[in-house]
Amino acid sequence: MINEKNVRLGKTRSSIRELFEYGKKRKAEIGEENVFDFSLGNPSVPAPPEVSAALKEIIDTFDPVLLHGYTSAQGDYSVRKTVAEYINSRFKTVLTADCIYMTCGAAASLTITLNALLNAGDEVITFAPYFPEYKVFTEHAGGKLIAVECEDETFQIDFEKLKKALSPTTKAVIVNSPNNPSGVVYSEKSMILLGQLLEEHSKKHNNPVYLISDEPYRELVYEKSVRVPYIMDFYANSVVCYSYSKSLSLPGERIGYIAVNNKMKSFEDVYAGVCGAGRALGFVCAPNLFQQLVKKACGLTSDVSVYKKNRDVLYAALTEYGYKAVKPDGAFYMFVKAFEEDAKAFCERAKDFELLIVAGDDFGCKGYARISYCVSPEMLHRALPAFKKLAESYKK
Repeated sequence: MINEKNVRLGKTRSSIRELFEYGKKRKAEIGEENVFDFSLGNPSVPAPPEVSAALKEIIDTFDPVLLHGYTSAQGDYSVRKTVAEYINSRFKTVLTADCIYMTCGAAASLTITLNALLNAGDEVITFAPYFPEYKVFTEHAGGKLIAVECEDETFQIDFEKLKKALSPTTKAVIVNSPNNPSGVVYSEKSMILLGQLLEEHSKKHNNPVYLISDEPYRELVYEKSVRVPYIMDFYANSVVCYSYSKSLSLPGERIGYIAVNNKMKSFEDVYAGVCGAGRALGFVCAPNLFQQLVKKACGLTSDVSVYKKNRDVLYAALTEYGYKAVKPDGAFYMFVKAFEEDAKAFCERAKDFELLIVAGDDFGCKGYARISYCVSPEMLHRALPAFKKLAESYKK
């Protein structure tokens, strides 16, 4: 008999992907312009022009055998060195090339990291709302995901609930800021408190708790006053899982990295565990072409002003129509309160107006829905009457 757990996963798409596929079918039936698809976090702005120029230069100047060949399992040394030096230039870190493991995007980064750290039965805490695949990745690594609800209204970390959730079997905590699906940025005060709490818990049980930061949206913030804290500045036992999918609008190219804090105790073993997990999972040698791009593109970001304008237009309109939401500081999602307790029913009703939005249930937060506003401004404006009609349908 084959693995039944994986069969179930294969037969059941995530709710996000399921809705995206529904949207493709619906567009074929009634026309793309008549469907308002806010389901998927797929960047809608192009990569910076420097990306295409850099790729062309790389292809024209590199030895093609080397360019399309294998690198070291953990990635090309010069690329890893560039990434480490770039991180050091921005934050209070002293990383080296041998702290970095190049990966095929954030999903691979998280999967490798969790498999490196977890033993069977270990618990991983995250904060609801959270990206649904955390549960899949954690359970595949033999662990158990514990979701801690955030504060009402703000979606900041609720430390009293976190204290109750911590246990002797807690191995890791995952943070995602800016957050998918709320767009909330966890404050520096919260990160300092989180580091202190985990340090105390680790000492009490003589067992380190690792803090994993999932960072595909780090560069997507809209106000100069908003700073995304870097966890390595506040906590030694920390690992950053980064992806260029959103910052450079390259989701299909699958390139990212794992950065292991060399200030942690047993750093060499943790980094070796990352290398070993990458080997066991077959996640070695990320595509060299895009590794070389990363070397040239550190510090570049796509034009996030488009997302900011979309956020401002959408937030102003929805609050006028009676929706309630925390205004996102980053990412490109808005988490709105449904007009009924059953968010799935709310999202089904939205389909009557050709609006495709995702129920918050799979994000561990009932009663809410996620709107992914990384869409064209023209489509967003066309969708506003549909959002108004959805709201009005609850007033009848």
